[in-house]
Amino acid sequence: MSKEIAIVEDEAVIRENYADALRRQGYAVTGYESRKDALSAFRIRLPDLAILDIGLKDDAEGGFELCRELRSLAPTLPIIFLTARDSDFDTVSGLRLGADDYLTKDVSLPHLSARIAALFRRVEAMSTPPASEEVLERGGLTLDLKRLLVFWEDKAVELTITEFWIVYSLAHYPGHVKTREQLMQDAQILVDATSISTHIKRIRRKFSNVDVDFQEIEAVYGMGYRWKANG
Repeated sequence: MSKEIAIVEDEAVIRENYADALRRQGYAVTGYESRKDALSAFRIRLPDLAILDIGLKDDAEGGFELCRELRSLAPTLPIIFLTARDSDFDTVSGLRLGADDYLTKDVSLPHLSARIAALFRRVEAMSTPPASEEVLERGGLTLDLKRLLVFWEDKAVELTITEFWIVYSLAHYPGHVKTREQLMQDAQILVDATSISTHIKRIRRKFSNVDVDFQEIEAVYGMGYRWKANG
């Protein structure tokens, strides 16, 4: 069955250009021009991946709000921002809201396709872990790789696919420092160092929401991050 991609873009010509290109690659694509239309559809049926613009009609921040609402409906659904806005502030804002990727509209169609394919590969890989490692436990941490569930001290922590993969990368070998480049490779994302830091801050905040004393992710100055060896 074809993967279903939703494109939320208020410019009809741009929306259809992307949709046509992705359909030619075998994806099923549905387009929406407003946050309201998209959210109404998502509440009935979720796509396999969502591509969002930020400005939607008269709603200058509509894509950000839609990302927030979509994350509450589907914590692990792959989300990509595809927008003309290229400031560091907007990029960081999008990632903080839970997007897995942030691209600008000058990106080539082959590059966009590669990023979409990478996200789908991650979802598939994490849905079918090796039989010998369906559950990873590190102290109070439990990662259920088969169901993509995360628990800290038996309390659920809702992570995105990107965040889940970063935590897995860190916790797999406690005490080992992972550089930002290694985390990007393990999570199959192509971002800058600032973006990795943003993901780490968001992950820490989510764990802190269930345990105010959570301090298992350590920053190693000039090198990267590690999961505490005694965690």
